[in-house]
Amino acid sequence: MTNLTIDIQAISLSDEQFFELCQKNRDLKFELSARRDLIIMPPTGGETGNRNIEIAYQLQKWSRNNQRGIAFDSSTGFKLPNSAHRSPDASWLRLEKWQSLTPSQQQKFLPFAPDFVIELLSPSDNLKETQNKMIEYIENGTQLGWLINRKDKEIEVYYQDKSKEILQQPKAISGGDILPDFTLDLQFIW
Repeated sequence: MTNLTIDIQAISLSDEQFFELCQKNRDLKFELSARRDLIIMPPTGGETGNRNIEIAYQLQKWSRNNQRGIAFDSSTGFKLPNSAHRSPDASWLRLEKWQSLTPSQQQKFLPFAPDFVIELLSPSDNLKETQNKMIEYIENGTQLGWLINRKDKEIEVYYQDKSKEILQQPKAISGGDILPDFTLDLQFIW
């Protein structure tokens, strides 16, 4: 099953209304593009869900030990500066950004881009659309992004300076200066 995109520009859906739509339809995952297209994504299959939780687990374990920020799963929404609402498969945010939010803001979609994102390409995802999403994250303040393509055993690494690197069949990948001492072990992902 593929994503469904609906042009809702004429409706003028507010951020609060979009949040409510997501809350009332928890079986579906929604994103809102900068153009105000509503993107409806079906739940993932078992294999992708298992790999997603492995990625989130490794990121959360590192984040808890590191204590410089906090990790989020694929259900977390971020309102990017370009007004798009995105939900990466896994993400991380520096602690100072999190602490700058009021308790009320922490309960809603976070009002900025995460510092780090991971997108795991599922069999139903469109590669070009996901690559464009990665570029959008970087253009809106994300410092580092990984697009994991299990089918081709590749990772596209997106950097803050807008450069990109493609890694072929890595066994692990390091978070570098953005995520010091974080290494994603890919043996359970491939």
